[in-house]
Amino acid sequence: MTSVDRSPRPGVVAPARGSAPRAAAGGATPRGSRRGYDGWWPVLFVLPTMFGVVLFYLWPIVQTGWFSLTEWGAFGGQTWVGLENYQRLARDPDLGTAVVNTLVYTAIVLLGIPIAMFVASLLHRPGMRFTAFYRVLYFMPYVAMPTAVAMVWRLIFNGDFGILNQALAVVGIDGPSWTSTPGFALVAVSVVGLWTSLGFAIIILSAGLRTIPPELYEAASLDGASAWRQFRSVTVPLLTPSVFFVTVITVINGFQLFDLLYALMGQANPAMQKTQSLVYLFYNEAFLRNDKGFAAAIAMVILLIVGAVTLLQFRMQRRWVTYA
Repeated sequence: MTSVDRSPRPGVVAPARGSAPRAAAGGATPRGSRRGYDGWWPVLFVLPTMFGVVLFYLWPIVQTGWFSLTEWGAFGGQTWVGLENYQRLARDPDLGTAVVNTLVYTAIVLLGIPIAMFVASLLHRPGMRFTAFYRVLYFMPYVAMPTAVAMVWRLIFNGDFGILNQALAVVGIDGPSWTSTPGFALVAVSVVGLWTSLGFAIIILSAGLRTIPPELYEAASLDGASAWRQFRSVTVPLLTPSVFFVTVITVINGFQLFDLLYALMGQANPAMQKTQSLVYLFYNEAFLRNDKGFAAAIAMVILLIVGAVTLLQFRMQRRWVTYA
């Protein structure tokens, strides 16, 4: 049997054992390689989603921006006015009131995040029974219809026969008409908003607690750390990504306050002008006063404020969010 000469030919360097084969001449990749061009299939899969984003998100923003630079007649038709709507909006005192009310509402609702963190920690304790039932119980107000929630709380806040004022009367306090008095009305709406958003925060933070390795608590316990020390040094830092997510969503939802405010107070409420939010101001100008151009300017201001606040949160997260 003749032997086969396996020595490399002169001028040819043999590839190292275990190394991947080189690409063919002309830059072509070998068959089966994942480095080549995948064709139009990824584009085809992403195209329906991108079509929906452009049609239902980007195009309405562009259209609203155009409407904010025009003035609409009573029977339709548009007239170019430039920045006149924005100049008028800057002089409108209702804008400042709506911004302050929206910020106060959002700040009060954000107080529910520490409460949700405490409740989620209690539900995450070893040996805790019926945790799934409690999570569902807390989450139900979040998925309930805002109108139904507002109808129940209107009975609670009623100034004549409400449960809250009856409870205050027991201790000798004459409760106000909560939803008809400026100042108290905003507090009442904020309390309901905090109550409804609490379940969402509890669910997200409970999921975040499940991602924390139990070995960290065991190591901290062996080092003599108390339960409070473990919560402060282990739970809180590793839960900051979930807290950040809940904070962003809560702030965005806070700036979209309308349905709860409208259903709880009503359109003919004398305190509505002092309690109105940014979205209610938009609704008032667009659908009650039929000033579409001015309302579009309000919508663009809301978009800019929400975008700026969200961008600020993403910039600030580098200082306090810990990613394990």
